[in-house]
Amino acid sequence: MATLKLGEEKGAADGREDYTQDGTVNLKGKPVLRSNTGRWKACSFIVGYEVFERMAYYGIASNLVLYLTNKLREGTVKSANNVTNWVGTVWMTPILGAYIADAFLGRYWTFVLASAIYFSGMSLLTLAVSVPALKPPSCGHGIKIEDCHKKASALQKGIFYCALYIIAIGTGGTKPNISTMGADQFDDFEPKEREQKLSFFNWWMFSIFFGTLFSNTFLIYIQDNVGWSLGYGLPTIGLLVSILVFLVGTPFYRHKLPSGSPMTRIAQVIVAAVRKWKEPVPTDPKELHELSLEEYSKSNKFRIDHTPSLRFLDKAAVKIGPSSPWMLSPVTQVEETKQMVKMLPILIATLIPSAAVAQGGTLFIKQGATLNRSMGPHFKIPPACLTAFITIFMLVTIVIYDRYMVPFLRRYTKNPRGITLLQRMGIGLVLHVVIMLTACFVERKRLHVARTEGTLGKEDIVPLTIFILLPQFALMGVADNFVEVAKLEFFYDQAPEGMKSLGTSYFTTSLGIGHFLSSVLLTTVSDVAKRNGHRGWVLDNLNISHLDYYYALLAILSFLNLVFYFLVAKLFVYNVDVESKRDLQEAIDAAAPSKGLAAKAGTGFG
Repeated sequence: MATLKLGEEKGAADGREDYTQDGTVNLKGKPVLRSNTGRWKACSFIVGYEVFERMAYYGIASNLVLYLTNKLREGTVKSANNVTNWVGTVWMTPILGAYIADAFLGRYWTFVLASAIYFSGMSLLTLAVSVPALKPPSCGHGIKIEDCHKKASALQKGIFYCALYIIAIGTGGTKPNISTMGADQFDDFEPKEREQKLSFFNWWMFSIFFGTLFSNTFLIYIQDNVGWSLGYGLPTIGLLVSILVFLVGTPFYRHKLPSGSPMTRIAQVIVAAVRKWKEPVPTDPKELHELSLEEYSKSNKFRIDHTPSLRFLDKAAVKIGPSSPWMLSPVTQVEETKQMVKMLPILIATLIPSAAVAQGGTLFIKQGATLNRSMGPHFKIPPACLTAFITIFMLVTIVIYDRYMVPFLRRYTKNPRGITLLQRMGIGLVLHVVIMLTACFVERKRLHVARTEGTLGKEDIVPLTIFILLPQFALMGVADNFVEVAKLEFFYDQAPEGMKSLGTSYFTTSLGIGHFLSSVLLTTVSDVAKRNGHRGWVLDNLNISHLDYYYALLAILSFLNLVFYFLVAKLFVYNVDVESKRDLQEAIDAAAPSKGLAAKAGTGFG
C-alpha cells in the first residue's frame, strides 16, 4: 500500500497521474483531471437522475394494463399484448440510441436530445388522460365495465398510443447511454476507482428500484383512487426533475469520444470474411493484417491481441486482394467483432426469462384484480401495487449480496465479484423456473377457490387474499438481483472499449425481444387453445380461464432455456482483463514518446 501511495504521489507531482488514463475527456474534448471529475461525485447526479426517471417510467408502465382494460375497454389478451409490445419497443429502441451515441453525438448529447423527446411524450400522455376532448368517455358511477358501451374514439386512442411511442423513442436515447456514462466515471487504470466500479452496477440497479418502489406504491394508489390526470402528471414532473438533476452535474462528468459506427466496423469484418471464405487462415497470427502500436496511439484506441475463437472471422484479416475496409480488416477490428458476436448466445439465453418478466406487469396484475384486496375496512390495495414487492425484495437482496455475500465468496473464489457474472446470472435463471412453477400452483389454487365458491363471473371477486400472489412477486425481485444486474454488467464489461453503448443495448434488447416474445406466446397460446371448440386458456374472464396451464408452459420453456444457458455459459471465454490492457498501454506509450504529456495523461484510449 505504501508503494502504491508513493507511486500516486510521484505521478501527481510530475503532472501525469492527475489525468485519467482511460481516454475520458471533458465536453470540449480535452483531458480531465481525476481529482475534479468522475467517481461517485459525478455518479451521484447520474444515480439521482435514474431514481426520478424510473419513478416516471414505471409510474406509466406498472399500471398501464389496467388503464387499457378499464378506460380503453381492451380485453385480457389485447391489453396484455399492447403493454408488452410497447415495453418491447421501449427496450429495443436503445439499439438506435447506442448507434447514434457511438458513431456521431457521443453519450452526453444523445442523452440530452433524447430526454427532450422523452419529456414531450410524457407531457402529451398527461394531456391525453386529462383534457376532456382527448380522454375516453366515462361510463358513469356504479356502472360495470362489461355493461358500459361507451368507447374511446379513434382519435383519442391514436393520441394516447402516439404519446406512448414518443416516450419509447425518447427512452431509446437515454437507456443505453445513462448507465454507460455512469460506468465511464471510473478509470479502470486507477486501482481504487476500478474497485469502486465493481459495485457501481449493483447500486445502479438499487437506484432504479428505489424510484420504482415509489411509483409502484404511491403513484399507483393515486391513479386508482384519485385520478389518472394527477397519476400521470406527477411522473411527468418527476421526469423534468430528473433531467434537471442530470444537467446540474455536467461540470463533473467524464466523457468518451465517439469512435465511429460500431455496426459499420462489425459489418466490414463480416463482409470481408465472407468474401474471402475460401482463403486459408495463417497458422501464425503475426501474418494477419494489423496496424502498428503507433497508429493506435495516434487514434487513441487499444490494440487487441489475436484470440483463437471464431476463426472464420480471421479471414477478414488475411492479406490478399484489395485493402479497402470492406476487404481487409486489422486484427483489432476483427477481435472487436468477435467480442460482440460471442455474446449473442448469452443474449439468446436471456430471451425466455425476459418473457417471464413481462408477466409481472400484465397477467400477474390481472390476477390480482380478481382477488380480495381489502386491508382493513376502508382500504383496498391496488392490484399493480404488488409489483412493489418485486422492488422491495430486489433492494434487500442487492444490499445483502453486495455487502455480505460478495466479501464472503471473495475469500474462497479470489474473484473480485465473488462469483463470475455468468454464475450470478445462472442462479437467477434457476429462480425463473421456480417463479413460473410457483405462479402455476398459486393460479391452480385461485381457480379451485373460484369454482368452490361459485365466483365464476367476470367481475366476481374470488374470496382469497391478494397476498397469495406475494411469493411469485417476491421471487421475481430476488431473481432480478441475479439476472438483470449481472446481465447489464456482463454486456457492458465484455463489450470492446469503442462499443460500450452497443454492449449496453444488448441488455435492453434482451428485455425488448423478451416482451415481444411474450406477446407472440400469449397470442399463439390463446388462439391454439381455442381450436376444436375448446374454451381456451386465456379469456377476458380469468375466473374461467386456465392461466395455470400457460404458466406451466412458461416453466417448461424456462427449464429448457436453462439447459441451453448452462451449455453456452460453459463455452464462453471472458475477455482479457484490465491488467493486460495496462501493459499494452505502456507499450503504446513507449512506442510513441513524442506524443508528450497529454498523450500519457490519457487523451483517449476509448
